[in-house]
Amino acid sequence: MATRQRESSITSCSSASSCDADDEGVRGTCEDASLCKRFAVSIGYWHDPYIQHFVRLSKERKAPEINRGYFARVHGVSQLIKAFLRKTECHCQIINLGAGMDTTFWRLKDEDLLPSKYFEVDFPMIVTRKLHSIKCKPPLSSPILELHSEDTLQMDGHILDSKRYAVIGADLRDLSELEEKLKKCNMNTQLPTLLIAECVLVYMTPEQSANLLKWAASSFEAAMFINYEQVNMGDRFGQIMIENLRRRQCDLAGVETCKSLESQKERLLSNGWETASAVDMMELYNRLPRAEVSRIESLEFLDEMELLEQLMRHYCLCWATKGGNELAQKPGELFKPRSPKQPLRDVLWSSRSWKVKELESLK
Repeated sequence: MATRQRESSITSCSSASSCDADDEGVRGTCEDASLCKRFAVSIGYWHDPYIQHFVRLSKERKAPEINRGYFARVHGVSQLIKAFLRKTECHCQIINLGAGMDTTFWRLKDEDLLPSKYFEVDFPMIVTRKLHSIKCKPPLSSPILELHSEDTLQMDGHILDSKRYAVIGADLRDLSELEEKLKKCNMNTQLPTLLIAECVLVYMTPEQSANLLKWAASSFEAAMFINYEQVNMGDRFGQIMIENLRRRQCDLAGVETCKSLESQKERLLSNGWETASAVDMMELYNRLPRAEVSRIESLEFLDEMELLEQLMRHYCLCWATKGGNELAQKPGELFKPRSPKQPLRDVLWSSRSWKVKELESLK
């Protein structure tokens, strides 16, 4: 009852500002990713009762390999987040960079796994849209208010700050602005900190992403960084992906750092991180629990396993740590091989390049 009374205390204080028009293509990937997640949830790949409040259900059916790819992505990132929360006993903070319409905060609250504070950062235009949904929909606002100790909660078009959750509109390429806004929302550099970037760094130049990684490594005494994005982009399949995105005015400015798993790890190690691990998403998929794989594969028929393998070999999950050996996570500890382990097949380029057009929906 108390929560219902306080919901009306969330007020909007300003309108959204315009963002740089050059970033329009990148901002559009937020909508693409949200629609794909919404569709996968709707047919049972994973449980997320909150995404429906941020994005409509698309009438267009997504391909099975796209849905399985998103399942592996969500599962992999979730495993790393929960490992970090277990290691720190939730006495930590999480900063989701380029969060879009992500619902991790609400799902962690449902599992009683919230960190001391959860931050989200994205373009001001995207943040404005997310805050509008939070303001207007009690299933989103009520969990925030339940954790907030004050009587009122003010938010404007670009920022929300509460006791356990903050949403910030900022450009990740402007580190002074980013740091200023995070500190204004009570970011604590003494707490173990997990930073998450899903298909974010690849849209920055290598210099810009290196600066962000250096800032993250130097700002916290103990930290972990999760990066999900493209890999093996030098082959024909990768080139088709790049060309399709370019036609949508969405340039992968940082694609040169996505040559291999080794280049992904080296990027982290050369920018202040002490340990680095990486797996491509096909390897991760092959390490999923057999019962879970059987469940999701029963949801839809996939007639071309090669298409799934091609797709998953071009995305990877990387993570790095610094300032605490207890935070380091080895792939074998997080993603145990299935028994018996299915062999990884070498996949040749398929002439069915029409399928690659769907990759542009993978953010």
